[in-house]
Amino acid sequence: MANISGVIKSIRDIMWQDTGLNGDAQRIEQLGWMLFLKIFSDKDKELEVTDDNYTSPIPDQFHWVREKGNWAGDDEGMTGDELLEFVDRQLFPALRNIDLSTGNRRAVIVREVFDGNNNYMKSGINIRKVLNKLNEIDFNVAKDRHAFGELYESILKELQSAGKSGEFYTPRAITQFITDIIDPQLGEKILDPACGTGGYLTCAIEHLKKQANNVEARKSIEQNIAGWEYKPLPYLLATTNLILHDIEVPNIRFGDALDQPLANFTEKDRVNVILANPPFGGIVANGNETNFPQNYRTKESADLFLILMIHLLKQGGRAGIVLPDGSLTGEGVKQRVRQKLLEDCNLHTIIRLPNSVFQPYATVATNLLFFKKDEPTKEIWYYEHRMPDGYKAYNKTRPIQVQEFEPIKAWWNNRKESDICWKVGIDTIVERGYDLDIKNPTKAEEAHEYSSAELMKMLSVSLQHSNKLLEKLKMSI
Repeated sequence: MANISGVIKSIRDIMWQDTGLNGDAQRIEQLGWMLFLKIFSDKDKELEVTDDNYTSPIPDQFHWVREKGNWAGDDEGMTGDELLEFVDRQLFPALRNIDLSTGNRRAVIVREVFDGNNNYMKSGINIRKVLNKLNEIDFNVAKDRHAFGELYESILKELQSAGKSGEFYTPRAITQFITDIIDPQLGEKILDPACGTGGYLTCAIEHLKKQANNVEARKSIEQNIAGWEYKPLPYLLATTNLILHDIEVPNIRFGDALDQPLANFTEKDRVNVILANPPFGGIVANGNETNFPQNYRTKESADLFLILMIHLLKQGGRAGIVLPDGSLTGEGVKQRVRQKLLEDCNLHTIIRLPNSVFQPYATVATNLLFFKKDEPTKEIWYYEHRMPDGYKAYNKTRPIQVQEFEPIKAWWNNRKESDICWKVGIDTIVERGYDLDIKNPTKAEEAHEYSSAELMKMLSVSLQHSNKLLEKLKMSI
C-alpha cells in the first residue's frame, strides 16, 4: 500500500513551487481535476474487465494509462513544455467537448467536471512531478482507495479557510450527527440540494452501507442518493468524493437548484430524506426568486431553499438542515416562510450552535433544524449546544468534534427540560409572529436592556466627555 499522506505532502510541496498557483482554493482545484481523472481512469479499467459491454467515454489518448497515449501513467513520459501544451491545448478541450451521444452517464460527468475547472500550473516539469506522485496510488486497490478517502476529507477541510470557498464545506461532526439522527434507510430517496463537496451524501452512503448485506442492497444506495451543486469546484470535489465511497456513477446534478419554477417539481421528484446546509447570507442571481410563489419571493437564498425543501419532501419525509439565526426571525417574507414550515411540517427540534462553528468562513450563529412533513408543529424543543470546557471559540485547529454530540443523542429519546434544553408551544410561537429565535430562558442576560431614555442619557454623557477631551487637545496645540 502506498504511503498516501506522504504522497499528498509531496504534491503540496511541488505545487507551492509553481508560479501558476495562488492560494489553497486554486491548489485544491488543480489537485481535484488530476485526482478525478486518475480515479476515473482506474475505475474505467476495472469496469472494462468486469463488464464486457462497457466502453470508456474518454478517448484512448486522453486516458491516464492507455496503450496509445499513456501521457500521465508513464513516469518517463512527456514533460516540460510538451506536457503543458498537451494539457492546455488537447486534454482540456477534448474532455470539455466529450461525445455525449452514447448516453453514457459517466461521459456527462467528465464533460461537466472539465468544463468548469482549469489547469493553473505553468510548469510542465512540475505537472510531471505531480503525475508521478499520483501514480504511486492505485485506486483499484481497496486499501489505497479507503486510505485516500480518509485523507481526502482533510483536503476538503482546507477549503474552510480558503476564502469564499469555505461555503462549500460543512464540518463533518455536523454532517455525521444530522445523518445519525435522521437515520436514512435502504430504499429511501435521499437528497442534498446544495451538496457542496458531498459531506452529507458520503455520510449517508456510509450509514446505508452498514444496512446493506448483499450486492442488490449496495446497488440501491447508488440509485437513491442524489445531490445538486451549481459551482464547478465543489461539483468536481463532490463527484470525486462519491467515487471514493464506491459510487460508480455519482448522481450529482450540475446546476442551480433554484433555477426552475417550484411547480416543475412534481411527486416523482419528491424524496424521503433531505440532509442539507443551504447557502445563507447570499443573494440569488438571475431573477430566480420569480420561480417561487409571490408570497415567498425574496433574494435571500436560505429562505428560498427552505421553501424548496419543504416542497421536495414526500408526505412523511424528514429533514435535518443547517440555518443561520437570521432565518429564524424577521418579518414579511421571512415570517411567511417560517409559518409555512410550521404549518406544513412538524418542526420538532432546534439545536442552537455556538457562533464559531463555521469559522473562519462565517461567524454567524447557526442552528440545526429537524422536521418531518406529516402534521403541523405543536411544540418545538430547543437544545443549546455549548462548547467544551476551556474553549472560547472553535477554530481551524480546534473544530467541533463528533463526540460533542453524544449528550444530545442520549437526550434525544428521553427529553427533559434543563438549563440547556427547553420547549415552546405553538401558541407562544404564533404570538411571537412565528419568531423562532427563542433564547435559553434559564440563561442570565449577558447584556442589560436599556430604555430609550437611558440610552439618550448615556450618549449625552459620552458626547460631553468627548468635547472635554477635544478642548484639551486644542489647548495643547
